Amino acid sequence: MNNCQRVARNFLWVLVVVRLSLSSTHAFTSSGRSCNQQASQTYLQALKVGSSYEPKWKKRKTLAEEVGESGAKDPSTGGLVGNIEVVFNQGNETRSTLALAGQPLSSVAAQAGQFIRYGCKKGECGTCQAMCDGKWIRPCVVKVPDVPKGEQYVVTLNAIKNKSKSSGKFFSIRSFFMGFYNNLLGMVGFVKQRRAARKNYLDRMDIEDNILKLAEEKRKAAEAAEEKKALDACSYYARIVLDAND
Repeated sequence: MNNCQRVARNFLWVLVVVRLSLSSTHAFTSSGRSCNQQASQTYLQALKVGSSYEPKWKKRKTLAEEVGESGAKDPSTGGLVGNIEVVFNQGNETRSTLALAGQPLSSVAAQAGQFIRYGCKKGECGTCQAMCDGKWIRPCVVKVPDVPKGEQYVVTLNAIKNKSKSSGKFFSIRSFFMGFYNNLLGMVGFVKQRRAARKNYLDRMDIEDNILKLAEEKRKAAEAAEEKKALDACSYYARIVLDAND
């Protein structure tokens, strides 16, 4: 086979490889297009379903909220029972409802849809404390007093801090510096802990060495005492033998 035939054969092999790669690329792109079309159709169907979706569970409004939205002047017409108007003030929000004398204030707050942060529910921790008539009260144990007709029982609750909103950015300059600061604190803490652990280890080794030295000295003292005792016994018996011979 001469050089021309080798070149022609190699050229044919190159053409076959290029043809196979083009066919596989075409098949891949066609399958990718079909997958994209199916995904888009599924997404459109999901949008259609989502627009007509009705949740099975809905939060029901309290009677106080329904009366407030209806604008009725007499709250009792909305189904509320009571002869004392209770008003809850919390920050910029105000809720009102009706209650009976002796009714737990926590139940009245739940009836009005008023959120109160509780702790022990025993009146001991002071988490739920509120201001009423210039005095601090604890709604978890307080009951609605008998208020003169025409007056309101106003309860001012502590304002709840709003939750911090995230900027939605994964990376920011502040997050970079805070991450560096936290890593630096972690490394400093690690070095301090390692130094403290090293010191404790060395102290423990010194104590163990002292214990070994004391044990060795005690053992040597015991051996010396045994040797002295044996020598004293030998000398005693030797004197007895000498006295007997004399």
